Amino acid sequence: MTATDSAPTALSQGWCALSLLHGRIEAHIERALQAGHGLSVREYSLLDVLSRQHSGPGGHLRMAQVAESVVLSQSATTRLVSRLEDRGLLSRYLCDTDRRGIYTDVSEAGLALLDAARPTNDRALREALDAAAANPELAPLVRVVENMHQAPAARP
Repeated sequence: MTATDSAPTALSQGWCALSLLHGRIEAHIERALQAGHGLSVREYSLLDVLSRQHSGPGGHLRMAQVAESVVLSQSATTRLVSRLEDRGLLSRYLCDTDRRGIYTDVSEAGLALLDAARPTNDRALREALDAAAANPELAPLVRVVENMHQAPAARP
């Protein structure tokens, strides 16, 4: 066996570990959000992404951008938006400058639900990461997630 023979196996194992971590985190957050707020992870993610829009140039996302942000197909995103709109959590309207463009805004009820659900999401994420850190296979990935947005250390 050569050194390159094990590379695909190592890559595959790394991908499996990452997939396992993602699945565990998502399942834990899903249970917490459903129990506490009647939201799925995808619904929470969509509300979160849309709540970050602003009125300035480039501030509103088109549906294709929203779909990319929540990692869903455009058709699945449209169905998700429709469900949340039916619940009064979102509204849609045509773009002023391009009548083909449709924008989506979070309603006051949607913002209130998102604000109430955010601590639940954060707590469930922390719990899931703490549980995963106890697994030697997942612990290095947990450290990467925890350190992603920390300032880089000063170089000598």
